[in-house]
Amino acid sequence: MKRPGHVEAGRVERGVNVPQSYRLARRDSRGERTVVHLRNGATFGGEEIAICAGPCGVESSEQLDETARSVADAGANVLRGGAYKPRTSPYSFQGLGEEALKMLRDAGDRYGLGVVTEVLDPRDVELVTKYADMLQIGTRNMQNFPLLREVGATRMPVLLKRGLSATVQEWLLAAEYVLLGGNESVVLCERGVRSFDVATRNLLDISVVPLLEDLTHLPVIVDPSHAMGIARLVPPIAVAAIAAGAHGLLIEVHPDPPNALSDGAQSLDCAQFRELMRRLSPVAEFAGRRLPRRKPSGDGVANAGYRGSAAGEESASTAHSEVRSSSSGVKLA
Repeated sequence: MKRPGHVEAGRVERGVNVPQSYRLARRDSRGERTVVHLRNGATFGGEEIAICAGPCGVESSEQLDETARSVADAGANVLRGGAYKPRTSPYSFQGLGEEALKMLRDAGDRYGLGVVTEVLDPRDVELVTKYADMLQIGTRNMQNFPLLREVGATRMPVLLKRGLSATVQEWLLAAEYVLLGGNESVVLCERGVRSFDVATRNLLDISVVPLLEDLTHLPVIVDPSHAMGIARLVPPIAVAAIAAGAHGLLIEVHPDPPNALSDGAQSLDCAQFRELMRRLSPVAEFAGRRLPRRKPSGDGVANAGYRGSAAGEESASTAHSEVRSSSSGVKLA
């Protein structure tokens, strides 16, 4: 008779015994797959796909408001946007910090969107949790272990991006740090890895989506914007990601991409994002899932104002979401 959670000794990944590496993240560590819920009703891992859309960096309240209004009206349920930008060059736009966090919270409240934004430093975690609904750990910080431990102690949902050159095992072990801290609200984000080919910004590992379905109970989403680096390639890769079984997408959208302060070349404009959402609906249905169900209000904006006031009123120690489990998986025709 096998002990609970037992995995055959023969099941290894590059010579490392799975139970001895990522014990909490592995698929058979729990009976059902994890579904992460944000306060606005967005889910990662269930039948409804999470659509996270917004600018690479928050540049102004006008830019963010226009983007948030447009993506909400098109059917997105999570607003993404950078307040702190980890840039390769110290001379590039670094983000607006807490001012941008306030803008994100205000736009999220106004249009009924959850807010996901990156945190770079363990010292900033408490501040960012005042405004966000989900903490993003960017690719450069996937193995920032003090940061992983800090977000693991918050109980706030964490979006963990794959590192620039990280193996699947290294990625899952990074998730293990967060889970070990007691935070079960972890979502994995594939955004491509570096390769010898410079034709695209990164090399998107689309095969990792069904692979993770077997290896872990955690939800996985795809970031086609950073994977491609070319806006016209984002829609077909987004469609492919959903067809492969991804639980969501992270897409950069800007009202004026040519004049964006960061990542304009890979950002969709608002019209392109609306068209993408129309293309995704039948693909999601084929994959056994569905796009977010948004209820348009009188002014055409979906679910506006679900949280009437600034997020700072709640203690950071309060749970900002809950994790539930339900059976899920891609249904093939």
